[in-house]
Amino acid sequence: MSPAAFNRFLLAVAGIGGLLYGIDVGIFDAAVLYLGKTISLTVSQLSIIAAAVFGGSMVSSLVAGFFADWVGRKKMMVASGLLFVISIGMIVTSQNFAILLTGRLLQGISGGVIAVVVPLYLAECLNAKTRGRGSAVFQFMLTFGIMAAAFIGLYYTTHTEAAVVAAHGNSQLIRVAEDHAWRGMFLAIIYPGILFFLGTLFLSETPRWLFRRGRKEQALASLRRFSDEEEAQLQMREMDETMNAASSGDHAAKGSLLQRKYVVPFVLACVVLACNQATGINSILTYLSLILKQAGMTAQHATIGDLAVKILNCVMTVVAVLLIDRKGRKFLLTLGTAGIILALSGTALIFHHFETQRIDVSSQVNASIQNNAVRVPLAQLQGTETRPVALTVLYSYGGGDHLASVSTSDVNPVLEIAPENSKQPLQIRKASLAPLPSPMASKWILACLTFFMASFAVGPGVVVWLALSELMPTRIRSAGMGIALLLNQGVSTLIAGVFLPMVSKYGYFAVFAFWAGCTVIYFITAAFFLPETKGKTLEEIEASF
Repeated sequence: MSPAAFNRFLLAVAGIGGLLYGIDVGIFDAAVLYLGKTISLTVSQLSIIAAAVFGGSMVSSLVAGFFADWVGRKKMMVASGLLFVISIGMIVTSQNFAILLTGRLLQGISGGVIAVVVPLYLAECLNAKTRGRGSAVFQFMLTFGIMAAAFIGLYYTTHTEAAVVAAHGNSQLIRVAEDHAWRGMFLAIIYPGILFFLGTLFLSETPRWLFRRGRKEQALASLRRFSDEEEAQLQMREMDETMNAASSGDHAAKGSLLQRKYVVPFVLACVVLACNQATGINSILTYLSLILKQAGMTAQHATIGDLAVKILNCVMTVVAVLLIDRKGRKFLLTLGTAGIILALSGTALIFHHFETQRIDVSSQVNASIQNNAVRVPLAQLQGTETRPVALTVLYSYGGGDHLASVSTSDVNPVLEIAPENSKQPLQIRKASLAPLPSPMASKWILACLTFFMASFAVGPGVVVWLALSELMPTRIRSAGMGIALLLNQGVSTLIAGVFLPMVSKYGYFAVFAFWAGCTVIYFITAAFFLPETKGKTLEEIEASF
């Protein structure tokens, strides 16, 4: 295979890796509409399963670099592909919380390894002319993966809702259709995982890793796969010169790490990366279909809206890539965070208008308990209310709270609660009936969330990682970015993990208002404290502190 053909093959494999990482984040969005209906899960367990991908990614990103240095980049990529396939197999065949959680954790671990090792592999294999293209392919395919997951969700939701209509209220047939829906969504993403795994088997180890291990002949052979003979020999000489300079020169670190030029950029990095997740981006990507359904849409319309938002995310990512070197990092980050504040505030206010009209119907639902189960047609609770409404019930049997909801926009608007463990008494902790947002209000919520995604994509989505890699001084770049990344993923895991419990207790208004408040801090940091790094060398940026 010629070097040009092999480079194209490498970019294809790397692109599939980015696709898998995006699918990891996006596939749970539509699946959550049906998952809790077919496997008995508490509110906390459902949120933990959603957050498990981010938690697994957080753990693996901490150690992926170490293992990539130990066993090699290629072996870690092969392992991540195999781990992804295994995780999907566990999720699709799971019948309880423990197996489902383990599968999601392994899925997250695989994604974390991909996010660390694939860009590292590209940086060490591609030459200076094609390195930027490789990074752009990985980033674009990541957003494309989120969009692809939305397509998969829409396909299965459409067929499932049709099956529910055809079931004519038969609860057994409805359960089978809903169970097939979320398992089919996860099974559909195993195929790119298999392709990635097989593709990595045909890659070679990076020449830089081989060279540092003293395997110079193998390093040269690896270089010849990516470059012509002249370029390969040139890169070998450069690696030799770099190693000789490092061994003969005195590169001892000078100065204290507590100097302003180290502390200020490190603190800025931590604030920006924490606030980046405190915008609620990963929770919105994970629960967007559920949010739109709560806004009054049918399940099918919610997944269509979800797809539209994620297509826009993909498009605006391309726009941001084109603008970042023209308008600058600081400008786009300030513009993006301002748009996010407006979008989150608007969504919070619309939900607040309807959530303040909730009526407590706990006594009526409790009165409907028969044989430790509940079956209540929504029309029975509506009374004279003619507007579309949603019934939300928080209940328990044994330990942990469960959440059930039904609305007049559903194909089968009947509340059904039948605990699997009939020995434990069913307790209705909270039941509220609230008017659904009107069709116009639903469109405004969708418009706000669309504006949110566009603002995030054109600002924080693309800008933050580039700006921070430039911002961090050379001496602390590796350790500083590692700590900041840990904080970023920790906040992401926490927010995704508490989303459903917070919504069930305080409503969507409180959650969106909290995210808007966090983004105000983000905006102030970007507008008044973050320096512009466009067109500056790393040394000039460091000197500014």
